[in-house]
Amino acid sequence: MAKILDACCGGRMFWFDKAHPDAVYMDNRRLDTITSNGQHFVVSPDILGDFRDMPFEDNTFSLVVFDPPHLKYAGKTSWLREKYGCLDKETWREDLSKGFRECFKVLKPDGVLIFKWNEKDIKTSEIIKLSPVPPLFGHPSGKASRTQWLVFMKPERMRTDV
Repeated sequence: MAKILDACCGGRMFWFDKAHPDAVYMDNRRLDTITSNGQHFVVSPDILGDFRDMPFEDNTFSLVVFDPPHLKYAGKTSWLREKYGCLDKETWREDLSKGFRECFKVLKPDGVLIFKWNEKDIKTSEIIKLSPVPPLFGHPSGKASRTQWLVFMKPERMRTDV
């Protein structure tokens, strides 16, 4: 059984080993395309699934990676939308809140959640409010980047009514 879940794997772009034997890769789409900027791009998850309603038992994974779409405003045919997906402008708070709850549900007690977020459209401080557990620490990547990496740990006893 896999120990790691990548809940929104997309093109597995930050993975060194894009077929890591301890990981299961999930996304809500399959895609093999040439993007509008001419790049070949593939999304090939092991499991087709929605991060808001994951098809896994509670307390399954030791590590969950959650890198959901971060854009609210992307053109319908833009390469950014093709590569990263796009949030619904009306339901993004509820969608990401459900995503956090699902990540913690499938995470084992004391398991670690790695969360990646780009602040282009929504500040990280707004996103943190949607998690039932506060982050332990985080770090921006790059000098000018608006990308943040946050680390969470599932408490031994987690409230399920949040």
